[in-house]
Amino acid sequence: MKWKWLADDGRYTSGFVIRVLLKAFVLFVLANLIFAFTDPLPALGHISIYGWLVPSRSRLPYGEESAQAYNLSLNSLDAMFAAHNLTLPKAADERRILIVGDSSTWGILLHPNETLTGVLNARNLKSGDGKRMVFYNIGYPTMSLTKDLMLLDYAMRYQLDAVLWIFSAQSFPRTSQAASPIVQNNAETVRRLIDDYHLNVDSQDARFITPTFWDRTVIGSRRPLADWLRLQLYGFAWATTAIDQYYPDPYTPHTVDFDTDIAWGDFKTPDSMTENDLLFDVLAAGMQRAGNIPVLLVNEPMFISGGKNSDLRYNAFYPRWAYDAYHVWLLDTAAKNKWQLLDLWNAVDSTEFTDSPVHLTPKGVEKMSDKVIASFSSWR
Repeated sequence: MKWKWLADDGRYTSGFVIRVLLKAFVLFVLANLIFAFTDPLPALGHISIYGWLVPSRSRLPYGEESAQAYNLSLNSLDAMFAAHNLTLPKAADERRILIVGDSSTWGILLHPNETLTGVLNARNLKSGDGKRMVFYNIGYPTMSLTKDLMLLDYAMRYQLDAVLWIFSAQSFPRTSQAASPIVQNNAETVRRLIDDYHLNVDSQDARFITPTFWDRTVIGSRRPLADWLRLQLYGFAWATTAIDQYYPDPYTPHTVDFDTDIAWGDFKTPDSMTENDLLFDVLAAGMQRAGNIPVLLVNEPMFISGGKNSDLRYNAFYPRWAYDAYHVWLLDTAAKNKWQLLDLWNAVDSTEFTDSPVHLTPKGVEKMSDKVIASFSSWR
């Protein structure tokens, strides 16, 4: 007996419609279950048009989606790195040097060629054996040493020869570690690092996001899937324009005058903070992760105000007491561990900062690059 699909008047029968809808529903459920169990998102992240159909990006994808820039923030480390030029094959005559850091390293308000990475590459530096020193920028906005360690850990697979790790005090407090969305959304990776290096970071921080089974279905994965697709589509416009961030003109400059508040985050007074409140152990973990690869730690330049209440605060980030304590502890820790540390905290004129106490103008970057080059002459 055959199913009767059509009624006498030529319309589909209700039974046929119900059976089609039921089959479609079952297939939809199965597709979601298979997607959740197989978790194909990491593999999908490695698929990219960058590096073959369009050029690779010189800095990690970051930014709010807008008509002014062909970029976006996403949480997939695989997709972010797949779009980056670090993943290109290493040349035989290349010394590969990674630069890790925060928004100043990434280059807020700077074009790629104006960042520290761009300036150093433009110098055409050579190592002692005559190989080209090629610098790669994996700086990422938000200040967290744990975020830096996570990115360094991922990048170690790309045949590195040296690392510049650039930071400021704002990346050290325990409460800063999971403040970055990219850390929150890569909780499994961060927890592995916490366990591997016995970090003094709360692996159960409430800000960590652990995907549920529902989140791993096609429906639950709508956002990461859409982000991956948008990143690929933006590649064509980005390759044509080289615009990967919005440059407001004019931008809002950093603060020069302050009130009398001397709190630094959760630390309200000088006696409220100890050395153990700052996560120097994460720096130690990064040095351990680098293994035999030389690492230059860089205490980045910052704006030093001469305005109202500048006797209490260096800038909008730091009351003087807090930064001075951090500074002493950093120098002592580096000396005890025999780490290479380049201390540039006051190396750039106060006129060469833009919208933040650590964001430099192109001229400020040039000044910083001169100091960096002088410090790693032993690597060449």
